Amino acid sequence: MWPLALSVVVLWYSLGYRFHALKRGSNANVRNLVRKFHEGIRTTPRGLIDGAVVEALEITKQYGASKVCRPYLDDAFAKHIVTLNQGRVLIKTIVITAPLIGLLGTVTGMIETFDSLASAELFSQSGGIAGGISQALFTTQLGLVVAVPGLILGRILDKKASTMELELEQIKDIVCSEGV
Repeated sequence: MWPLALSVVVLWYSLGYRFHALKRGSNANVRNLVRKFHEGIRTTPRGLIDGAVVEALEITKQYGASKVCRPYLDDAFAKHIVTLNQGRVLIKTIVITAPLIGLLGTVTGMIETFDSLASAELFSQSGGIAGGISQALFTTQLGLVVAVPGLILGRILDKKASTMELELEQIKDIVCSEGV
C-alpha cells in the first residue's frame, strides 16, 4: 500500500507542476498577441506563449523577418517544447501502474485470506477473512482512485500542451512570413 501512497504524492505534484508550467499568459489569439507586443501595447509576458512572442520579436529584430529567422526561432522555442512535455511520461507511468499496484494488493489480500482459511484462523482476533478481504478491496480502490483522476487531468493537460505547441508554430509563421 505504501507504493500507492507514494504514487499519489508524486502524481499530484507532477500534475500541479505541469499545470503551472502550462500557463499560456493571455487569452488573446496569437496574431493579436504578436501585434500587441510589437506595438508596445503589452510589454511584460505573463506565460509561456507571451514569452515566446517576446522572444520571437527580439529574434526578428536581430535577424530580420525573412525565412532566415525560422531556424533561429526553432532553436529558441526548443526549450518551450521541453517545458510543454515535462512531466508527461511520469504522469502516464503512474496512471498505468497504479491499478496494477492495486491489483497486487488485491492478490496479497486474497492470499492472506486463504492462508487464514488454511490454518483455521477463521475466527481469530487478527481479522482472518475480513482482514484479508478488507486489504484486497482497499488496495484495489486506492489504485483506481489514483489512476482515474490522474488519467482525466493528464489528458486535459496533454490537450492544453498540444494546443500551445500549435500556437508556437503559429508564432513562427506569423513572425517570419509577415515581417511584423
